[in-house]
Amino acid sequence: MRLIFRSVLNGEKYVVTGATDGIGKAYARELARRGLDVVLISRTLEKLKKVAEEIEQEFGRKTKVIQVDFTNGSEIYQRIKEELNGLEIGILVNNVGMKISEDPTRYLDAPNIDQMLDKTINCNILSVLWMTRTILPQMLQRKKGLIINLSSEVGNRPYPMSLVYSASKVFVDFFSRGLHVEYKSKGITVQSVMPLLVSTDMTYKMNTNIFVKSPEEFAREALNTVGYTNRTSGCLSHSLQSYGLDLIPDSIFNPLLTKDTLGNVYNNVKKDYLKNKKEK
Repeated sequence: MRLIFRSVLNGEKYVVTGATDGIGKAYARELARRGLDVVLISRTLEKLKKVAEEIEQEFGRKTKVIQVDFTNGSEIYQRIKEELNGLEIGILVNNVGMKISEDPTRYLDAPNIDQMLDKTINCNILSVLWMTRTILPQMLQRKKGLIINLSSEVGNRPYPMSLVYSASKVFVDFFSRGLHVEYKSKGITVQSVMPLLVSTDMTYKMNTNIFVKSPEEFAREALNTVGYTNRTSGCLSHSLQSYGLDLIPDSIFNPLLTKDTLGNVYNNVKKDYLKNKKEK
């Protein structure tokens, strides 16, 4: 465990993470494995209790669960603040996120767009602003703290057919970079993490390979970048892929995202995922 963790966790041993699935769950488990107690925040109480029990039994760490739905508005954060009262939060992981539509689609073609716009912005953007607003003051009092915000490779450039999700991840990245500059002299480290494909429910549990990481592998490698960079793809494989994608001009890249061949690949992955899920 490097100096940055020792500095942050000198007396403060609670981690707040934004989810109980995928990358969020993997971050919680990896940080517990490294000796931290965790606070799990998500909307499904059954999942919260299950993950908390796993962490307590496997790693011997204390846990606390808070059930809230991040697709709701700012009214949920007063209760989160009350639930966290008295806990010294050394690390905040803002991970929770969602897509406006399950399938790639043009902006106006998203199902239930009027409702989904508010839910997506609340979940992907408002959660980062308000969780930071809630936790940062106590970090400033102690003059140390680490905030990890999960952005995405799709925040590096506009991604047609996933436009709202892409734009929300641009916000997370820009906010993180600016926040780091504003508060690094106060002892606060802010890291923007921009993964590519990770095998989660959002990516229909794609098979892992050299390009697609498991959540556990990704969280472990991404945490090892803390203290070295405040903006990262999270792992070497994703960094190399991101570099390669940057070399493709928009005039070539953007039309690829709307081609039927790409849609067919996506649909096949989704079909296999739903089939396996039904069988289980």
